Amino acid sequence: MSNSDWIYIVAIVILIAITGFLAMSETALTRMNRVKALSLEEEGKRGAATLVRLTDHPERWLNPVLLVLLTCQLVTATLVGFLAKHFGTWGVVIATAFEVCVIFVIAEAAPKTWAVQHGERAGLLAAGPVAALVRFWPLRVLSRGLIGLANVIIPGKGLKEGPFVSEEELLAMADVAEQEEVIEREERALIHSIIEFGDTVVREVMVPRPDMVTVVAATAVRDVLEIAMAAGYSRIPAYEQNIDDIVGIVYVKDLFRAREDAGDRPVRELMRQPRFVPESKRVSELMREMQAEKFHMAIVVDEYGGTAGLVTLEDLIEELVGEIVDEYDVEEPNIEPMPGGDVRVNGRMPIDEVNELTHADFPEGDWDTVAGLFFNLIGHVPTEGETVDFNGHRLRAEKVQGRRIGRVRISKLAPSHQQPGQQR
Repeated sequence: MSNSDWIYIVAIVILIAITGFLAMSETALTRMNRVKALSLEEEGKRGAATLVRLTDHPERWLNPVLLVLLTCQLVTATLVGFLAKHFGTWGVVIATAFEVCVIFVIAEAAPKTWAVQHGERAGLLAAGPVAALVRFWPLRVLSRGLIGLANVIIPGKGLKEGPFVSEEELLAMADVAEQEEVIEREERALIHSIIEFGDTVVREVMVPRPDMVTVVAATAVRDVLEIAMAAGYSRIPAYEQNIDDIVGIVYVKDLFRAREDAGDRPVRELMRQPRFVPESKRVSELMREMQAEKFHMAIVVDEYGGTAGLVTLEDLIEELVGEIVDEYDVEEPNIEPMPGGDVRVNGRMPIDEVNELTHADFPEGDWDTVAGLFFNLIGHVPTEGETVDFNGHRLRAEKVQGRRIGRVRISKLAPSHQQPGQQR
């Protein structure tokens, strides 16, 4: 073997080592998330600060690392090919066996497996060298140029901005953490509620117009106080002509203060200014407004300016922590298991909650509740006992009050009876 052959051998060994390190780095950094990197920084781990910067901007290091990794692999394969010439016709077989067995095991499988098994240690180990590699400006310019060329061939924005973790992935992580007993079931439910909170609109949590307790603004203070005590509310909207003409919010504490001297006076004299919000407003925005401006009730209006319902701070908090029921609340349960596997649900129960509890997979559309779905399927106000078959389930109106569906019984149909949208 000549001196040049020995140089090739040394270069191959060095390139295999670099390839293995970069393969380990790629796996470790792509599996590392910002939350874990921040926790390592709080623990004072060496290299954690650099790791946080890398996880903040994965688009800055991923392409350069992949470019160097691919270059090392190609150069290694080329040098092995040069050395294989000494073995004649068997050289191709020997080179292929070497690249598959040695390069794959040493420079790919082994380092990536180790990075998966020791994620935090591998991430801290890779952070410094990768950061130094990214700071090498010729490599950065070259990788950007090649990526720009790729974007010309395949139109698109490329790897420029996040998010690199979706809501679905966060929800899946919470589910896995609960299954592995890392977090409790209640903690998982709270995580789901917090993530879904940002997508919820006021229409989904408000007290609907038919359920509102209101008073006429001309009603005497003493009478309004009796209505409030019977309903158990601390705030009641007041209107002039009709419920679409809300003019104020009556606070019960104001009524108590005035009941001795102003018991016969109209309650409009004690009203406070009402707040109005559109039904499409996100509850996260409304909660921040309620906290900042210190009000606990808002009147919800529809697109035509009519009263659609009302929403309280308690309604918003319940979206995060679940139903809040005090010792004076008397409410029917939202869901009741029935014999034979059927369930009876409140007509106001949201479709997503029904799907989660019954695995019915009902679609969401212009309706928010199971009663809204029933109305959409049947096309008219049902009578008690009327049913409709949909999506492998039978929905039965078990309680109808006027034009409102109070309770719906959901039964799973046998496969032979599954005919979508069939009315009975």
